[in-house]
Amino acid sequence: MSDPVIGIGLIGAGFIAEYHLAGLASAGGAVVHVVSGRTPARTRALAERFQIGRVTEDWRSVLADPEVGAVVVVTPDHTHEAIAVAAARAGKSILLQKPMAGSAAACERIIAAAREHGVDLQVSYMHRHFGEVARLRELLASDALGAIHSVRIRNATPGPDWGDWFFKSSAVGNGVVDQLGIHGIDLVTHLLGPITRVTGRLATLSPRRRLADGRVVDVEVADTACAIYELACGALVTHEMSMIERQGCDRFRLEVYGERGTVWLRTERGPFAAWLDGDPAGCWRVPAIDEPPLGHVQHLRWLESLRGDASPDHSALDALAAARVVEGLALASREPGAWVSVEGVDRQ
Repeated sequence: MSDPVIGIGLIGAGFIAEYHLAGLASAGGAVVHVVSGRTPARTRALAERFQIGRVTEDWRSVLADPEVGAVVVVTPDHTHEAIAVAAARAGKSILLQKPMAGSAAACERIIAAAREHGVDLQVSYMHRHFGEVARLRELLASDALGAIHSVRIRNATPGPDWGDWFFKSSAVGNGVVDQLGIHGIDLVTHLLGPITRVTGRLATLSPRRRLADGRVVDVEVADTACAIYELACGALVTHEMSMIERQGCDRFRLEVYGERGTVWLRTERGPFAAWLDGDPAGCWRVPAIDEPPLGHVQHLRWLESLRGDASPDHSALDALAAARVVEGLALASREPGAWVSVEGVDRQ
């Protein structure tokens, strides 16, 4: 007997929507019945490209559709809470684009709504599903690196130039930290465990930007940030974030330094490079990394978890933990030199 096909509704037709639609198409086992978006022409073009039968400007109609059992929410950050809570009330499973919401309190309300209505809630952190990240996680689990002493991670790009909402404080309160840094925070905790204290600075270094359509907008949010995290395991992490770099890095750059070895991800040595004590070759190892289509692994696992064929996903709780780190960093930035403790997340 074949697995049931899951009916999907996509809420939002912006830049990241294509990633999710391509990932779902590659994973198989799902049909996207409808996509909603604020710009009709773009929404129709997206639907035609992925052979989606219906389009709408009203996301509420997606939740009312009986063919839709789960929704992927990829709307601007400040809309996530209202849409996710409504989806939970409608009984739809939810895959919510990062960041989960603009505050830890909003994350808590979304989680509470999902629990109250018994729906599956997951948050999309694409980087944790990359092959090199999985390889590093396996290496850490085997204790091949020994105790981890320090970590360096960078999230840096030229920044989004396709929408003005990214630069409005009412939509993205913590700017580059919400949009890019949240990926790094998630990777650190996904691989190495909770962040317990944070210090650092946020800054706006480019106060005006020209968008791809020629508009010049005022930047109301931080476009640059530097943070130091103290982990529960004792390691120290430096985290650099920018959305004003001309070139930036390839999604992220991650360096992990342990007592018995070093691992670099997405550096000049390639997607994965390791130097381990006791290696008879005594050199950097750069193994090949499987690269399935972008989004395949994440969406396959999401669909498997919805069917009950995969272990429970705790990304919503991880997203709440990340939101608390973001708020701690914002507070520390207002008090130079201060360390801010980060409240843990109850995983019961």
